[in-house]
Amino acid sequence: MANDREILREIWEGKLPICFQLDENEVYELQQPDPFFLMVPRLSYFPLVTDKVRKHFSRYVDSDKQDQEMWLEYDGQPVKWHFPIGVVFDLYVGSDLQLPWNITVHFDKFPESQIFRFSSKEIIEAHFMACIKEADFLKHRGHVISSMQKKDHNQLWLGLQNDKFDQFWAVNRKLMEAPSDQDHFKYIPFRLYIDDGYRQKLVKPVTEDGRRKTLQDLLSEVFPDKSNIKVRTHGLLPPLDTPLQWMSEHLSYPDNFLHLCVQT
Repeated sequence: MANDREILREIWEGKLPICFQLDENEVYELQQPDPFFLMVPRLSYFPLVTDKVRKHFSRYVDSDKQDQEMWLEYDGQPVKWHFPIGVVFDLYVGSDLQLPWNITVHFDKFPESQIFRFSSKEIIEAHFMACIKEADFLKHRGHVISSMQKKDHNQLWLGLQNDKFDQFWAVNRKLMEAPSDQDHFKYIPFRLYIDDGYRQKLVKPVTEDGRRKTLQDLLSEVFPDKSNIKVRTHGLLPPLDTPLQWMSEHLSYPDNFLHLCVQT
């Protein structure tokens, strides 16, 4: 069970300052729109926090494009909306950027081959709940999430959507408890990001003789031929001797996965 509540709250309250700017080639009005500044939760998803951004810029584009799907770009790359915001930042920016984070807004030429469309917030909710179910299958064979009621699932989603720590963790704590017959999860839900994708692998939090595995053990199992690998999560470089079970309980994103970005 995740006991370090102060750490959980610090992770939850992590935010990023972003400067959104409309692509100058899409500005239809004579007047250039002002940038739109926003503080966004690292743990959220862009479609949950950009309604005001769309409203601010849509009146500056051609009327026949105002209803088209808005998408975001950073450094020439379309932003993957189904990744949590903090993961996108750690993956593409890391610690090399002077804040605020500058992101370009588009209403035209949606990059179909590079990112998924999201037609509604229900699509994001379905994606989020699918991740939680996958994580619980790895941790508890799916027993915890399947034993919950629909109102518990809704509370998880609304807690994330409305940025309510207590509302979310009142339910999520059940997903962070080890099975009653042991003090650890069956497997650690994680995604290890490298280049433009991520890797997953079945990794147990303990060895056969009962030793607690660390982040170094996980990296060695995923990259047996590489050494001196470091990863970033929540803007931090966690020590390689950090126990995996503790990381999973305290540093997972709301989807219950550890999102680890390889630092090159």
